[in-house]
Amino acid sequence: MRPIRTPKINVSKAVLGAALVATAFGAHVSADASTATTANTQPQAAQAQQAATNQNTRVNVSASQVLAVAKAQVGTSENAAGGGTKFQEWYANSQRAAETVQRDGGNRQDYLNAAWCSMFVSWVGEQTGARPQVGWDAYTVTHAKWFAANDRWGQEAKPGAVVFFSWSGSKDISSIDHVGFVVKDNGDGTISTIEGNTGNGKVEERVRPTSQVAGYGYPSYAA
Repeated sequence: MRPIRTPKINVSKAVLGAALVATAFGAHVSADASTATTANTQPQAAQAQQAATNQNTRVNVSASQVLAVAKAQVGTSENAAGGGTKFQEWYANSQRAAETVQRDGGNRQDYLNAAWCSMFVSWVGEQTGARPQVGWDAYTVTHAKWFAANDRWGQEAKPGAVVFFSWSGSKDISSIDHVGFVVKDNGDGTISTIEGNTGNGKVEERVRPTSQVAGYGYPSYAA
């Protein structure tokens, strides 16, 4: 496994606890990867307000449409510095980046070389018009908590679901290391997925054991 990158942020130690530098952004991963996470410090009131705003937002986008856009990105790779993807560039310039910088510290430029699995999922949601249901964040734990706050969190693999991984096998949201999309449940204890920032810093199709799944977020797609 390649070394985990962390953006250089000149903020206080207390702010770093939230951290933009958290490896739970979703570091490069393999089937036996192991990364650390840090606690999400987004105020609960703000999180609840965001959840309430999005819970009633419907989209006319199907799971198959979202997966088609995700699959079209397979092979997209970061540069030698761990940046250069359109997913990072989009996120760094998004409204959500401004919000997460305010929450975690640092600045927008830090996202240009940060680990990007959750940015990839967020970008696909944006491109398809499904972002109100897919959610958006650069921090996997916060992204998962958004689904939980919307009562869209569970343990059943469904096509188009956003799958959150914990390499330790924990079901605790705070232990989440990585995120992607479910393509299908293979019925043999594995799922097929499309993930960003995996392998050697690429978008790839993978087969993962369900024992590494912390849980699934369920966008409310059109039929």
